[in-house]
Amino acid sequence: MPLPYETESNRPGEVPPLRLGVVLLQTDEIIEAEFPKLLGAEGVRVHYSRVPNAREVTPAGLAAMEAALPTAVGLLPPAVPFDVIAYACTSGSTVIGEARVAEAIRGVRPGVAVSNPLTAAKAALAALKLKRIGFVTPYIEEVSAAMRDHLAGAGFDTVSFGSFEVVDDATVAAMTPDCILAAALEVGAAADCEGVFIACTNLRAAGIIEAAEAKLGKPVICSNQALAWHMLRLAGDIEPRGGRGALFLRGLD
Repeated sequence: MPLPYETESNRPGEVPPLRLGVVLLQTDEIIEAEFPKLLGAEGVRVHYSRVPNAREVTPAGLAAMEAALPTAVGLLPPAVPFDVIAYACTSGSTVIGEARVAEAIRGVRPGVAVSNPLTAAKAALAALKLKRIGFVTPYIEEVSAAMRDHLAGAGFDTVSFGSFEVVDDATVAAMTPDCILAAALEVGAAADCEGVFIACTNLRAAGIIEAAEAKLGKPVICSNQALAWHMLRLAGDIEPRGGRGALFLRGLD
């Protein structure tokens, strides 16, 4: 016999959840663990897709992802009315370009709000009123230099810099939070550094933000934290959230 049912869309007084789509890299091992803690579970649903990528993080490998982005976006649930869709790669967004990333996403989901960790980091730095930053990356110099140049072009000067200079993304994912914290503290100790940006969604950095801020007395942001914050703000969630660093107490600038 047919059974009765109801859906969220026709339940009186039901507040629909925020629906966020995230296209992460095939090699990414960290975002799915960090995002629930950053976003909070109540009232937010996250749907993930993956884009094929080379295990070695090089400009050529990063650029190659652009062609596969529309397919990855198309694999997100087609019936979901997404509030925001993000491409979750900081270095890939730098090499491909933020505008081209947005075009690839909106070519499949017209009109949707879009984000990526590079755009999110710039919005975060602006919200925190930071101009002179310490910059930590896991990347080889060619990739790090491109990102420093991009940040400089957006008005953010790198006054202190350090990199693990690793090309293998699996090695990046295996790095300990302790070594990431030590790197943030070393780079952030520069007297003219106003705050620290730790790049790469595959670094386990979100969990060390508050400890780094407490020791440095300066704001610290990382790619996953900035991306989660930016997606919530674009979706209309402006609620301050504690326990996630100074950034989550701020709205969009």
